[in-house]
Amino acid sequence: METRIAVMSIIVDHDGAVDQLNALLHDYSDYIVGRMGIPYRSRGISIISVVLDAPQDKISALSGKIGNLHGVNAKTAYSKV
Repeated sequence: METRIAVMSIIVDHDGAVDQLNALLHDYSDYIVGRMGIPYRSRGISIISVVLDAPQDKISALSGKIGNLHGVNAKTAYSKV
């Protein structure tokens, strides 16, 4: 199956969503190339970047599930390669 490279940017502004978000990322860990999290304490948010190498439908499914979490915003950028 053909895969795509994508970077998902996630901003968490509600601490109650962290466990759910981590569970989702764990569920898709086979497709995650790398992950970087930055706690921005003075603003009360966390910023997470996730690099994926996955089929388009898996990336879209993860993005949709993350987007449905309360207090979490996500955007995805895809490589043209």
